[in-house]
Amino acid sequence: MDAQPATTEPAGLIARLRARLAGDETSDASLTRRLAGTVFIIRVISAALAYLSQILLARWMGTYDYGIYVYVWTWVLLLGSMMDFGISTSAQKIIPEYRSGGELALLRGFLSGSRWLTFLVSALLSLGLAGVVRLLSPGIIDPAAELPLYVGCMTLPAFVVANTQDGIARSYDWMQLGLMPQFIIRQALIIAITASAFVLGFHLGAATAMVASAAAVWVAMAGQTAVLNRKLSGEVEAGPKAYDVGGWLAISLPILLVEGFYLLLSYTDVLVLHQFRPSDEVGVYFAVVKTLALVSFIHYAMSATTAHRFAEYNALGDKARLSAYVMHAINWTFWPSLAATVMLLVLGEPLLWLFGPQFVVGYDIMFIAAIGLVVRAAIGPVERLLNMLGHQKICALAYALAFAMNVMLCVVLVPHFGGHGAAAATSISLIFETVLLFWIVRQRLGMHVLAFGALRKG
Repeated sequence: MDAQPATTEPAGLIARLRARLAGDETSDASLTRRLAGTVFIIRVISAALAYLSQILLARWMGTYDYGIYVYVWTWVLLLGSMMDFGISTSAQKIIPEYRSGGELALLRGFLSGSRWLTFLVSALLSLGLAGVVRLLSPGIIDPAAELPLYVGCMTLPAFVVANTQDGIARSYDWMQLGLMPQFIIRQALIIAITASAFVLGFHLGAATAMVASAAAVWVAMAGQTAVLNRKLSGEVEAGPKAYDVGGWLAISLPILLVEGFYLLLSYTDVLVLHQFRPSDEVGVYFAVVKTLALVSFIHYAMSATTAHRFAEYNALGDKARLSAYVMHAINWTFWPSLAATVMLLVLGEPLLWLFGPQFVVGYDIMFIAAIGLVVRAAIGPVERLLNMLGHQKICALAYALAFAMNVMLCVVLVPHFGGHGAAAATSISLIFETVLLFWIVRQRLGMHVLAFGALRKG
């Protein structure tokens, strides 16, 4: 009898300590941290695999072929992320609204119809893009890039469907299903296929690397489709379907403008650099961008886990809960981003050396590029907040202005300063974008969204 408190009291203290450190595990904030942590871990593993694949490709292919591959893959990332009309993001608004309103027929219609819509349209657009490549060859397009570009066009439909399914999976908090096929399985397949080709003695040029990437995208998407269909069958009971394509597009297209300008802002530096500087410099710059990718993954993780909850709390009219949740998302975006940036800058030189000794010349570019990433992280995923609350158009305008500034600065700075100019142009544009978004949220929503101050009513 006397011994019992001695055994249970420490256990009780440990339990209370864990509860204090972890917070309320049933709260939305705790759930978000766990989901964001899952997303971040997936992206970190993905980054390690992508980093390994880029190092291997750079060493196996040489800077020239690697630069061409980077150029083509950048187009795939850019166009593939835009060809879903913004449905991958709007799914996180549409699905919670259908579920909250009990509109099961519309929900069933969206879950299947959105994927067929994006697949068919992206396939037609890809055929059109292949025709454009044919028209521009060989006069305007580098002959060495022609075949890789054709392979890139073949990759796009699968890439687009995978993005759409990612948005659907995130709306059900199935983060692993949404992200692992694209970011882990795809990267692992790229490494396996290219390594096999290298071991078998094939010439590993840009075309071969693109074929490996295309195969990886299609295989990963097919597996994701099978698993998603099985999970949805257990979540949504069978029944009639209704299709509100017009309604989907009315929500999605303004979001597409936001996502499109954001992607253009993200990839303009690489594309403009390719136009004015040798492929070798493009490869070095891309290695710098990949090294700093960990910082943007933190922002991505919070965006991926918060968007549908912004929409849910707004639909319920719970403004206090929404405001607290926004501040939580901002803090968990900025401070980890700052820590990751410091760590990457300290380790930058040896990390770049992994690509090859010639890549170390890009180390000082990292410091320029890091400034914009840290400043942007200070307001967290507020672009998702604006999209989910119906302010897509003004958010798109902010991104359009930042994109225009980035293009202008890249055209002015890149010819003279190369990668340093591209990094400066992007950082300045990100700072400009951050100021605009902060002001828009303050004016439209009455929120002070900055990691350095409490979120309060303006």
